[in-house]
Amino acid sequence: MCMGAISHARVQRVVFGATDRSGAAGSILQLADADFLNHRIAVTGGVLGDECGNQLRSFFLSRR
Repeated sequence: MCMGAISHARVQRVVFGATDRSGAAGSILQLADADFLNHRIAVTGGVLGDECGNQLRSFFLSRR
């Protein structure tokens, strides 16, 4: 859903830290590279990946 909105908004570049197994960038689905879209998005993932992953884990542990 987010990558669809990013594509429609014509965002040129996305940078993220932690990967998500079900996300559309940097995981099983690479929507930014889809041939059916007429807009290309440069995607850079894994920036401070360990720190971002730890922060996400800590957040969701506190919510349980």
